[in-house]
Amino acid sequence: MRLTKINLLNFRNYKKCNIKFNETVNVFIGNNFQGKTNILESIYVLALTKSYRTNNDDNLKNKDSDNYKIKGEVKTGKYAKTLEIKVLANEKKVFINDTNIKKISDYVSNLNVILFSPEDIEKIKGSPSLRRDLLNIEISQISKQYINNYNEYNKILKMRNDYLKLIYTNSISDYRYLDILTDNLIDRAAFIYNERSLFINKINNRIGEIYEKLTDISGLKIIYEASIDFSNNIDELKKRLREKYQNNLQKEIIAGMTLYGPHRDDFHFYIDDKDLKYFGSQGQQKLSMIAFKLSEISIFEEVVGTKPILLLDDIFSELDKVKKNRLINYINEDIQVIITANDTAGISKKLLKNAYIFKVENGKIIAKGDNNG
Repeated sequence: MRLTKINLLNFRNYKKCNIKFNETVNVFIGNNFQGKTNILESIYVLALTKSYRTNNDDNLKNKDSDNYKIKGEVKTGKYAKTLEIKVLANEKKVFINDTNIKKISDYVSNLNVILFSPEDIEKIKGSPSLRRDLLNIEISQISKQYINNYNEYNKILKMRNDYLKLIYTNSISDYRYLDILTDNLIDRAAFIYNERSLFINKINNRIGEIYEKLTDISGLKIIYEASIDFSNNIDELKKRLREKYQNNLQKEIIAGMTLYGPHRDDFHFYIDDKDLKYFGSQGQQKLSMIAFKLSEISIFEEVVGTKPILLLDDIFSELDKVKKNRLINYINEDIQVIITANDTAGISKKLLKNAYIFKVENGKIIAKGDNNG
């Protein structure tokens, strides 16, 4: 999979910008606050319809505009297609080959990306919701069914929470409607649990070896912490969820919310018996997240049939030379990489050999060197 070009209109500090990408390595250099990261963000939004930096589309619009547009061309093998996102006022529309796509699940996965950014460390140190979001985003790129089930789960969850509050405030004793909502919630929850389990197993089959190659330390693994006793059998999962809801009905009515299910779960990075959230150094936390993301490359290739695009936001500046070189070994010519950095000094000559290098100044892109075409 390759992103061949992208066109921005009124996105962040870019009023208008057109970029043609190299099929292998692309490097955007410049001082801070010039717009390097905005390029990576625009690609991420084009892929997933939302930003990794903000939940508010208004923050993505140029300060002088009430709309923005991102359009890109994606090539997979011999086939190319255009993806486009338009936001006007509060309305967002997505297009494939100029056809308006109504369901986000039919749009996402047409451009697969894996992002490394300085903020990634917060996914280990921060709240469980950050780690759940990470799982949901990554699995959604390889499973349309997951997006559909997850969206339906959230709709039913809201309805169930609203009805639990209604039962408590109005002293309702007829639970038949609640039972219907609970059954529907359980069906979606079991699917989500199963997909998460499969994904984490795939990660664990890879992450330890990758982390050891980066750091010479063995034993890194992911442990999923479910709000129920976990099972890899969907029917058994449904049974355990149903028992959990039945046994804690009064507790949930008093709380006015659903207290169990995949929306309450978490996962952690462990080396031996130590949770890196509490016992890992900042360097260990960062490299464990890098190993997590690198594990995904072969998972995407296995499931989707093509490697994703790597987006590396200022990742090399904080790594020592040894770890930098080890990371570069995972980047070769059969994967497209888009990198931001203050300059090229911290990036290996091997990686820069056939790269396109772009200078970024105040929302303007200047291609440098004869190899930019």
